[in-house]
Amino acid sequence: MKARRLAVEGALEFTPRVFPDGRGLFLSPFQEEAFTRAHGAPLFRVAQTNHSMSRRGVVRGVHFTATPPGTAKYVYCARGKALDIVVDIRVGSPTFGRWDSVLMDQRDHRAAYLPVGVGHAFVALQDDTVMSYMLSESYVPENELALSVLDPALGLPIPTDTEPVLSERDRTAITLAEARKQGLLPDYARCREIERRRLPDTAVSADA
Repeated sequence: MKARRLAVEGALEFTPRVFPDGRGLFLSPFQEEAFTRAHGAPLFRVAQTNHSMSRRGVVRGVHFTATPPGTAKYVYCARGKALDIVVDIRVGSPTFGRWDSVLMDQRDHRAAYLPVGVGHAFVALQDDTVMSYMLSESYVPENELALSVLDPALGLPIPTDTEPVLSERDRTAITLAEARKQGLLPDYARCREIERRRLPDTAVSADA
């Protein structure tokens, strides 16, 4: 499995080896050894997995979790094709305001790790695109916040060949500047501490 550091500090892209044969193919979208080598520690303890299906043109995000509690994600496209986007909204981060993207499809089968506190969005590029997530925290609606994916200050790579399909929540989401003014954005140092505390018990004890 190949790993690549993204432009957002702490975010990673993973590309697994694919084994095709006459029956179809086999691959492993998450591998602990490769993740630990790239990240420096094992994956978080998984509290919940999510699954979404979207038609072409659907844009979900930019979503983030109030910190604390904060949530880290490991994201994979199980069907279809999507442009997955990570945005650094952690105040104090060396890459604050930057974004990067990962093309997730059924050719390269890439996955992405999103650390605690970053914003996340994706664009479905085909009908019936299925996104699968592993999360470090259980979903709590009141902790889930959103920024405008069309905020010109972010300049996200939203395709222009089709009208973006947004939920009402995402259509009315505030800008990054408004969220910062309201004190809603995560603090970078706090995010890093939360992420460290959520490592599996063996990793925490080894680091102590």
